[in-house]
Amino acid sequence: MPLGDIDKIAQDTGFSGVVRIDHAGEIEFAKAYGLANRAYGVPNTVDTRFGIASGGKGFTALTVLSLIREGALTLDTTARSLLGDDLPLIADDVTVEHLLTHTSGIGDYLDEEGDWQVDDYAIGAVHALTTTEAFLPLLDGHPTKFKAGERFGYCNGGYVVLALLAERAAGQGYHDLVRDRVLRPADLTRTDFLRSDELPADAAVGYLEGLDRSNVFHLPVLATGDGGIHTTAGDMSKFWRALFAGDHAEEVTRPRHDVPEESLRYGLGFWLHETTDTVILAGYDAGESFKSTHDPHTGTTITVLSNTSPGVWPIARALMS
Repeated sequence: MPLGDIDKIAQDTGFSGVVRIDHAGEIEFAKAYGLANRAYGVPNTVDTRFGIASGGKGFTALTVLSLIREGALTLDTTARSLLGDDLPLIADDVTVEHLLTHTSGIGDYLDEEGDWQVDDYAIGAVHALTTTEAFLPLLDGHPTKFKAGERFGYCNGGYVVLALLAERAAGQGYHDLVRDRVLRPADLTRTDFLRSDELPADAAVGYLEGLDRSNVFHLPVLATGDGGIHTTAGDMSKFWRALFAGDHAEEVTRPRHDVPEESLRYGLGFWLHETTDTVILAGYDAGESFKSTHDPHTGTTITVLSNTSPGVWPIARALMS
């Protein structure tokens, strides 16, 4: 795709966000579009921070893998061994590996296989969700959907449970675990967990599709294991380089399941191209959407971030097909 076509797609779709393409460590294209804050007319820049929704699952998986390497957890550790009496509907045989690979079968508080729209008010008292433990009432009461290991079934709640297990195994809060084990080692200085009601000046406000209304009442005020961390296009390029220079790349990118309905495969917290070795993080939620791909053979990284729900997909499809 000619890079000049990106501008046309952005104009035709009203894209608001950032596009960056790196090859072998060199920036080939980096450009911002639209407004980070519509009320005050603040433009997006190439260094604006965006929420990446489920893209954060990769950070959770790497945090869990680091605890496994230290012996605080194993892939066979059962959720029940750390949950105790909490979340009694989670089956006793559900393991860390089941949760990482979306094969746990547990009921989901935000079930994407159900009748759900991205801009629904789906979570309830979002202002109370500032810690992983605060998610317990939200995770409770959802019956098992299928037997652990039976099939792939994408599960947001499973990654919140992973964050909870990581906290209890390590004796440290999830946010600090991610900072210490993923962000700082990779020098991701522009990536962090930002409160939705206290965004800094360099972060984009998320907007609902077709509206100038923000997403502040739609998402947890502070993200946890299933996604919502904020980052930049530049930090995502650093992230991919650090991942493939580190110890966990082979484990998290080894295909565990085919997901034919998405024309993809899945590893541990990372999507994988159906036929190539390209690795993918992606996410969308009310007021934010994101996709970043990395080809480990060519060193090519493509990142598209947006502060609207469907914003990245036209450009992402054109660039990443």
